[in-house]
Amino acid sequence: MSDASTDHPYSPAKRAGDHIYVSGALSVDADYRPVSGRREPLDAALQRMTERLATAGGRPDDVVKLTYYVTDLSLREEANQQFRENFAATGAARTFLEVSRLPYGASVEIDAIAVTSEGGE
Repeated sequence: MSDASTDHPYSPAKRAGDHIYVSGALSVDADYRPVSGRREPLDAALQRMTERLATAGGRPDDVVKLTYYVTDLSLREEANQQFRENFAATGAARTFLEVSRLPYGASVEIDAIAVTSEGGE
């Protein structure tokens, strides 16, 4: 799920100097089937986002901004817990939005912006 294709003509992650812009990563498995549960979809989307980030040479510690799109606003506490576990130490910013639908029946999508140099902050 890390390369552009006919169905997905955009870059999974695009480096622009020290910045990396990560396209939205869905809570789906390798066959684009939605991951079910409450915390599981959040973890799947985060894993997909991390994989995409790595394609441009980034690491989770480089993330400065995340946007969570969810189809169920009640996932906020699970998302907060995931954020605390993975990004609280970095001081990353986050936006959390409810949307009506996501592709492939996913319930979560996460995109990110990362800065890879020490001088980028």
